[in-house]
Amino acid sequence: MIVIQNLNKIYENKNGKVHALKNINLEIKKGEIFGIIGLSGAGKSTLIRCINLLEKPTSGNIFINKKDITLLNKHELREIRKSIGMIFQHFNLLNSRTVFENVAFPLEISGYSKKQIKERVENLLSLVELSDKKNVYPSQLSGGQKQRVAIARALANQPDILLCDEATSALDPKTTKSILKLLKEIQSNFGLTIVIITHQMEVIRDICDRVAIIENGEIIELDTVETVFTNPKTKIAKAFISHIQQNKEEICFPKVSGSKVIRLKLLGEIGKKPIISQLIRHFSIDINILSGNINELQTTNTGTLLIQLHGKNEKIENAIKWLKKEKIEVEVVWNG
Repeated sequence: MIVIQNLNKIYENKNGKVHALKNINLEIKKGEIFGIIGLSGAGKSTLIRCINLLEKPTSGNIFINKKDITLLNKHELREIRKSIGMIFQHFNLLNSRTVFENVAFPLEISGYSKKQIKERVENLLSLVELSDKKNVYPSQLSGGQKQRVAIARALANQPDILLCDEATSALDPKTTKSILKLLKEIQSNFGLTIVIITHQMEVIRDICDRVAIIENGEIIELDTVETVFTNPKTKIAKAFISHIQQNKEEICFPKVSGSKVIRLKLLGEIGKKPIISQLIRHFSIDINILSGNINELQTTNTGTLLIQLHGKNEKIENAIKWLKKEKIEVEVVWNG
């Protein structure tokens, strides 16, 4: 669907050259929701704007459905852009137009008849649950409603690809979840390929199939969301994941002599097993549960549990060996 080869983007300013993207190689599959995450200035927004040539690459190739769009003339590029919808952080709605007129705008440019526009816009507003707002102006809408209008507008020309540039960054957590749910439903119903740029790991967790982590213009980690969450390889990936976990070392716990504090990493069905009761019963140790959380990914669940073990050292060590035998990752946080 989308293949990026050796992509570079260099900006020039009064202070010299800025290498915003460095030899990016990436393949995004048809029908997947692909996330690109990085800190501010990492190059993620430049990358997504290169995918539809809002930014012209300095070098490299971008293939959409096997066609290299970097070689297209202006007319050919306009045509292929009809198959690529885009939504932005700040909505980019036309304030002088009603909701209906905003969604109709790309259809008017494409030369649809008034009858076709009316039917298409009404269907789209129904899809994003804003049929009752069609005659109001953007200034009368909430942030979430504005983004729903932007999504409807992006879908107007029935695109194959939807690009989302920080589409939830300006929204509160509850509204963010509703927008992500809508995007997931749209992807499921229409088979779209969705590319999401974000700095929020919660967005990656809640909706994406795969994720690329970008830093200083380079992709430093690329894998399924499940793999990145359960086995992050880079420092920045670990930092993003730890940001949404609540069971870090700063949690206070009694430093009792002879006890151990361990963190258990739970993946999939193992999280449903009565691990704690089995440890207590089989190894005659006492356990204090300090904290825990579960992250619901697209394909599985992953979680962590922070516990303190009290008892004879031999029995504690046997309990840890048993946990590892059950394929539970164990990290010793504190050894008393």
